[in-house]
Amino acid sequence: MTSEAPGECFVYITLPGETEPVTAGRFALSVDRRGVPEGRFVYGRSYLERPNAVALDPVELKLAPRTYATASMGGVFGALRDASPDYWGRRVIQRHLGKAQPSEMDYLLYSPDDRAGALGFGLNQTPPAPRRSFNRTLDLATVQAIADAIVADEDQPAAGGDGVSDADHDQVEKLMVIGTSMGGARPKAVVEDDDGLWIAKFNRPDDAWNHARVEHAMLTLARACRLVTAESRVVEVAGRDVLLVKRFDREKTDAGYRRARMVSALTLLRAEDTYQSRNKWSYVLLAEELRRVCAEPRQSTAELFRRMCFNALISNVDDHPRNHAILARAADWSLSPAYDLTPAVPVSTERRDLAMECGDAGRYANAENLLSQSARFLLAAGEARALVDEMEAQVRASWYAIARAAGVSARDCDKIAIAFAYPGFRQSLT
Repeated sequence: MTSEAPGECFVYITLPGETEPVTAGRFALSVDRRGVPEGRFVYGRSYLERPNAVALDPVELKLAPRTYATASMGGVFGALRDASPDYWGRRVIQRHLGKAQPSEMDYLLYSPDDRAGALGFGLNQTPPAPRRSFNRTLDLATVQAIADAIVADEDQPAAGGDGVSDADHDQVEKLMVIGTSMGGARPKAVVEDDDGLWIAKFNRPDDAWNHARVEHAMLTLARACRLVTAESRVVEVAGRDVLLVKRFDREKTDAGYRRARMVSALTLLRAEDTYQSRNKWSYVLLAEELRRVCAEPRQSTAELFRRMCFNALISNVDDHPRNHAILARAADWSLSPAYDLTPAVPVSTERRDLAMECGDAGRYANAENLLSQSARFLLAAGEARALVDEMEAQVRASWYAIARAAGVSARDCDKIAIAFAYPGFRQSLT
């Protein structure tokens, strides 16, 4: 932690059904004599006395009058880490602050209040009012230019240049310091329209194919396979495609935005981003956690099984625990809609591994392996087998037509064709 960073902050939460935040407690981050970071959190007494108070998460920070402590993840509790910026957001904040290495407290405090989930952070005991500063007429072309500059590590377009006014440039600067915590290193920002908030995800100049249209196609294909996914659409900005993904953790009302609590699978599994924690990255273990915390465990575990199968069938090898989450719009938790579904084209056609273990043979994206632990997902063997067969047939039969209908070029379809139902998916394990 850098010396300039404060050692503690207040944690705010927007309660279910509300649009204004309240103070939930206090988080302190310090370093012990061995140089090991330690985080401590305590709920405020007035918050605990609220009849509608809810826990920040169902794992570490249950609603109780005690001091919680952790040395994991640099001393940052999982629920707070999930509200912290992702790789892209951290890159933007680092650039904004001009620090070589901002502290974890910096990242919490300098993210705008519209991060993923229902939490917020600040130095004042009374939370600030929601900013609601999203510009419905935001020039996405300007945001794209700034994103390109950050990717290339170049200077951002200056105010007054290329028709960019000081006010517009200031608004873009604010919106670019948005790092939604759930998934992704791709350039992104948050924009608003009449329907609510969307994550705008930009193509990179060095992309091998049109990621915006391909990801939109994968979300469409997933829905054809009976998965619950985030809503998406593609818009063209200055001749380039931008993917808009609807924020499912927000509900627009006349009074403002209602927020859903959101916790990543990484937190639910009590895991870290490090290689040493990789043994906890497991769909099977995640299914067990969903059975424990979700109000309708059979629905959530069956949905997780379908998602695991779909990721195997499209070679989505970036299905790490931050790309899965649970959501609570009221008191109860459930598996969130699927997001960040992207195909990959590994060289091997015999074996491809998911990021998370999916059966007795570990991470092997193989039908027999997926079925080996189906009972842990509360599925009967015949039901699980029928589901895999149906999804494989759907992917094989429709991925190309869905991709072309989503505007993916024939050339890009050729590039990603090897991702779908690859030969090793049906290879025998014996």
